[in-house]
Amino acid sequence: MAGTKISYRGDMMPEPTLRRLPWYLAYVSMLRARNVEYVSSTAIAKEINVEASQIAKDLSFLNIRGKTRIGYAVAALERVLRSYLGFTSEHNAVMIGVGSLGRALITDSGLTRYGLDIVAGFDVNPQVVGRTIGNVPVFDIAELPKMRTSFGADIAIIAVPVDSAQEVADLAIASGAKALWNFTPFRIRTAEGIVVQNTSIYAHLAVMYNRLNSLNPD
Repeated sequence: MAGTKISYRGDMMPEPTLRRLPWYLAYVSMLRARNVEYVSSTAIAKEINVEASQIAKDLSFLNIRGKTRIGYAVAALERVLRSYLGFTSEHNAVMIGVGSLGRALITDSGLTRYGLDIVAGFDVNPQVVGRTIGNVPVFDIAELPKMRTSFGADIAIIAVPVDSAQEVADLAIASGAKALWNFTPFRIRTAEGIVVQNTSIYAHLAVMYNRLNSLNPD
């Protein structure tokens, strides 16, 4: 597929499928690093615990199909997945809330490898405002409208106390942010046209604890 134009199916990809694609990408990237040339959906299924038929259905949205008895070309599959998921493009973001979680995200080099570049941090704490964390400057939250525009950041990452989440989200949107990555447990309300991705660590903890307790009842 090298040198060919990538095309995708026109219908909307279901969110569960979209969530599985990074699993496939991580696995085929590992295979490519090992110089593996082809992989079957059965082999992928065995490693990531997803049915082979589901994998084939998911990948059909990308208009890429494996060859009978050979499988998918690993390098081509990796390239198509990375392109479709937007990991080959750079997306500037601002970090609102530079506490322990915010600092961890700023210094996470893995995000940069997947196309997310946190270009500035914002906080209300005078002890962190004016500092630089991992080469990323931290500004007072009042400067968000001006600085977001100058940095060209369409994404705002929110990691603030829950009682400030909606206020911060409103400020980010008013400042021109088009997408919010929300790390608070608060369900942010926005007008149509704003992308909101909720990633509640506490919700995942609750599910894990619940499943753990069901395996080990008192």
